[in-house]
Amino acid sequence: MNLDVVNNQNEKVGTLELSDELFGGRVASHLIWESVVHARAAERRGTHATKNRALVSGSGRKPWRQKGTGRARVGETRNPLWRKGGTVFGPQPRSYAYRVPRKIERGALRAALAARLADQAVVVVDQLALETAKTKAAAELLGRLGVTGKGLLVDVKVDGNLALAVRNIRRVRPVESGRLTARDLADSGRIVMTRAALERLQEVLG
Repeated sequence: MNLDVVNNQNEKVGTLELSDELFGGRVASHLIWESVVHARAAERRGTHATKNRALVSGSGRKPWRQKGTGRARVGETRNPLWRKGGTVFGPQPRSYAYRVPRKIERGALRAALAARLADQAVVVVDQLALETAKTKAAAELLGRLGVTGKGLLVDVKVDGNLALAVRNIRRVRPVESGRLTARDLADSGRIVMTRAALERLQEVLG
């Protein structure tokens, strides 16, 4: 698999060869699903809470005597069977994060990158940097590279001026190749990736 490498003016300056064994086979969509679910679970706040019988308002006094009244026996007004009583086994604050094996994460990243390459959604540039931290300059660069909606800018180390310039551009996000996830790739319309970043990913995923 050969990809064209362009410069900041979207002019071809070379080619990059990718391994067909890594990115040319069947896309393991189930691994992408596993990685996306894992990422979304880790972002859940988990601050939900319900009051049990120890937390709800009410007295702990026995409303009436145990026997002889003809009514059902009851110990306190905070009984879960009663109206305004405590909740039994209700949700409590907790973390939804869980661990995923490293092989699954790498397999998901490999599958997601292969899918986006097959969709021709990846643009490979020789370098991704700006001389000044101007939003106008970043918007012009993205326009030349075909980024119109959700965009992902991937480099080995994100340029400081570029990171500052795209902060005001909606739905465009820079990310380092070492922190790239399958969810980032699947959730982006256009992916601009430097040659060095793609070579690093191919080395790591191989």
